[in-house]
Amino acid sequence: MNGYVSYKKLWKILIDRDMSKKDLRELTGVSTASIAKMTKGENINTIILVKICHALKCNAGDIMDILPLDGENEFTNEANMRGGFTNG
Repeated sequence: MNGYVSYKKLWKILIDRDMSKKDLRELTGVSTASIAKMTKGENINTIILVKICHALKCNAGDIMDILPLDGENEFTNEANMRGGFTNG
């Protein structure tokens, strides 16, 4: 899967804290390849998110958003997450 995760919140945090991606990499020990994947909105390993959250003292929801899958609207996605109804 590609493009179903947005890290715009993370990039905003870095801007607000006057940090670069290089600073983030050095602070967390996360590889350049992982930062590049995040820049492209690609999936990364959960431990990377944990390292970033620990370093920035935040939660995963503070640095990323889960986007709806193709063909899903936001309402359908939220209802499924709450168990409100099922597709099918």
